[in-house]
Amino acid sequence: MNPITLFVAILLAAIGALVARSMSPLIAAPFLLAAIVVAASLKMANAWQKFVVLRAGNLQGVKGPGLFWIVPVLDNVVAVIDERIQTSAFNAEQALTRDTVPVNVDAIIFWRVHDARAAALEITDYRSAIDRVAQTTLREMIGASMLSALLSDLKSADNVLRGEIGQKTAAWGITVNAVEIRDVSIPEALQDAMSRQAQAEREKEARIILGSAEAAVAEQFVQAAKAYAGHPEALQLRAMNIIYETTKERGATILMPTSMVDAMSPAVALALAGKATGKP
Repeated sequence: MNPITLFVAILLAAIGALVARSMSPLIAAPFLLAAIVVAASLKMANAWQKFVVLRAGNLQGVKGPGLFWIVPVLDNVVAVIDERIQTSAFNAEQALTRDTVPVNVDAIIFWRVHDARAAALEITDYRSAIDRVAQTTLREMIGASMLSALLSDLKSADNVLRGEIGQKTAAWGITVNAVEIRDVSIPEALQDAMSRQAQAEREKEARIILGSAEAAVAEQFVQAAKAYAGHPEALQLRAMNIIYETTKERGATILMPTSMVDAMSPAVALALAGKATGKP
């Protein structure tokens, strides 16, 4: 009984008691009868509630929110429907994917009742029905999906579940707002195998990149060799530059032939540079 109905019923009963004590019980009887009628007929629905009322077994209407009256004995409130968004958790244990991998999937569904009449009259228990439909649909989706696709694109799986569950529950007055897969668990042995596979793929990619770099370096060496073949002086200057760069390191000792030392004299170096650039 809601607070307003309780207050009115108590007030009428108190007035009847005072009248019966000060005047006559016959005069107080209407007040007591009114208190009983108010207690049985005055109902109040909150802002998120809908009351489904049957009159003599037939649908009389859906009441609420606010205060409303029903006819005692004839009318019966068969369901109080909460129209706020509800959440239900469901799962699928040891469900096989399309590539026959057993997985455990946990998910949560967000739903609300948009048609109180259908939720009360079209199905016995819409809450348990939503759980059963969600779990069955999840198993069907897992069985139609490859493990790699399921793990890599959970958003698509969420959308598929939302569409299929919503289609099945629409006739019951239920709207599915969202479905979110929280966790996908696979056997530990399979996790190790997938880890090794991923490591092998990364190593393969690294080797391919290294091979491409080696090929590019080799191509550059080929072009340099062709350039040096036509210009021996440039090759000798390059050799002298390499020796110079090497000797910059402290404590390094390099043994060179006498002819190479003579070639590194300033006069010879200037002559070679002039020939390489084509200047006299």
